[in-house]
Amino acid sequence: MNDYVIKIPKNLARLGDLVLVPRKEYESYLEFKKFKEFKPALRQKNALKSAELNLKKGKTLSINELTRKLGVAY
Repeated sequence: MNDYVIKIPKNLARLGDLVLVPRKEYESYLEFKKFKEFKPALRQKNALKSAELNLKKGKTLSINELTRKLGVAY
């Protein structure tokens, strides 16, 4: 079995936790980072606030109630 010694400079070690991962895993992480983060518009943020408020007030429908009101059969 090969034993390897890795010396980490003190100035690098002071930056915080270090993580060792295989190169392929690291590269797949870099590919994942290429996706843009979703940033909701003001209208979407307001719609979410409204939905959360309705949920708190109990103004919700079960999936069965929703399908019955929409006239959808599944």
